[in-house]
Amino acid sequence: MGPNFRWDDTEWVGRARSVAPISTGYFSVNFASDNWAGATPEVMAALVRHNGGYSPAYGGDPLSLSVAQRFSELFERQVEVWFTATGTASNSLGLAALSRPGGVVFCGEDAHVHTDESGATEFQSGGMKLVPVQSPLGLIDAGALATALGKHPVGGRSVPVALSLTNATEWGTVYSVAQVAELATIARDGGLKVHMDGARFGNAVAALGVAPAELTWKAGVDFLSFGATKNGCWAAEAIVVFTPGLLGDFEARRQRAGHTFSKARFVAAQFEGYLEDGNWLRRAGHANAMSDRLRAGIRASSMARLGWENTANEVFAVIPRAALARLRAAGGAAHEWPADGLAADETLVRLVTSWATTEADVAGFLGVLKG
Repeated sequence: MGPNFRWDDTEWVGRARSVAPISTGYFSVNFASDNWAGATPEVMAALVRHNGGYSPAYGGDPLSLSVAQRFSELFERQVEVWFTATGTASNSLGLAALSRPGGVVFCGEDAHVHTDESGATEFQSGGMKLVPVQSPLGLIDAGALATALGKHPVGGRSVPVALSLTNATEWGTVYSVAQVAELATIARDGGLKVHMDGARFGNAVAALGVAPAELTWKAGVDFLSFGATKNGCWAAEAIVVFTPGLLGDFEARRQRAGHTFSKARFVAAQFEGYLEDGNWLRRAGHANAMSDRLRAGIRASSMARLGWENTANEVFAVIPRAALARLRAAGGAAHEWPADGLAADETLVRLVTSWATTEADVAGFLGVLKG
């Protein structure tokens, strides 16, 4: 099966049909996106906790500094941390900081940086080229990466700059530590820095059960777009740089792009609530577990089948169009994903679970599926 689609997790862009807010009584069958869920109680509590009084602006406050140190503890080394408002800003500004005339960034065919950020990396970098690499089920093929690098040799007219990996991927799959290390080695041999788009980094770490350091710098990643918004923050993203100074004059670049927060303590507060007591992994693990329940129910169903196997908090299922109509009639939400090779009465849907998804939500969807 070869789906042909555009991705945008905040609002569906392109060919998917409109979806409505959910209201089905005692459960809410909303699998449109993890961006649709609100902020977690611990994040909201942290915002309230740090709302009183006065505090220095622009990141010079004690809370922002303490959260930056918390990231160093989390990743088991001294790191540099830059707050942004969105994942697109983290990806594009981080990659743009490495830009050179004729620069080339390699990424997956369906990577968010390539398909859904409206040319943000090209714009912020002054024209770097994104080169998509064959990536079955969202995972860049090592041989294809080596071949692509061979077409852009060091010393040629194009300048290889970076490799961007997405973990978890847009297909709900997850790169293992070994896969990241293999691709990072190829990249480094080709003179590239390695960026990881971690919009759903928590889901990847929770799925693998590894330490964040193992999946990033220990495997060869140079900097990470650490996403928290999808996993329960209000608006909190960060660029985590594993070799401080790598991104050069990043402070000026972020200011020019309009992503320097005056009241940075409120971004830091979200991260404090998010990271304390392992909340981020607990919430991501719950979202993954709800997807596991969905996958199990779909495997057992005579009415549907999985589009492919994956392990993070996105499930892709082939279901009868009549079942999708029942779901929407009940006020449910799920995005329809274009795909090839389906019967006329079938459709592919993406079902995204979140920290707020309940077992009743899953049971509700499986019940609607049965009719």
